[in-house]
Amino acid sequence: MSLMNYDSALVAAGEQHLLLPADYDIFWSLVVLVVLLLFFWKFVLPQLNKVLDERAAKIEGGIEQAQAVQAEADARKNEYEQLLAEARTEAAEIREKARADGEAIKVEKKQETQAELDRMTKSAKDQIEAERQAAIVSLRQEVGSLAIDLASGVVGENLADDQRSSAYVDRFLNELDSKAGTSN
Repeated sequence: MSLMNYDSALVAAGEQHLLLPADYDIFWSLVVLVVLLLFFWKFVLPQLNKVLDERAAKIEGGIEQAQAVQAEADARKNEYEQLLAEARTEAAEIREKARADGEAIKVEKKQETQAELDRMTKSAKDQIEAERQAAIVSLRQEVGSLAIDLASGVVGENLADDQRSSAYVDRFLNELDSKAGTSN
């Protein structure tokens, strides 16, 4: 016999099918199911919704807080970049000022060195002129002394003590100087 025929025969005889429960079992199972559904609907589902809403609020609050922190970080980054740009500008100004100061010091030292060289040159020229004048005076005395000695030898008398001979020698040397001055 086939399974289909067997089920039909059982239903016709008023017996329960093995795979289908009895009517009272179905009824009481539905009552328990409805009670459980009401219990979940009334107590569990609101608690679950409350927990989910709190979690959603936390997530949204976390997102808002993260956005606020991101905005603050962006603001600080912009401030940092602005300060960095100002620092670079200030550093460039300091370098330029230092370069200008260096040039000014270089020019000043050059001028001081030139002034020192000029002073040393003038001092050397003054010293040379003083030595020249001393040599001229010394030479005059030597030439005068030699001239008097020579004249004394020619004349045969001592002319060194005579004031006139001294004046004569000075006049002779002045004439030589004036001739030498006009020829230059």
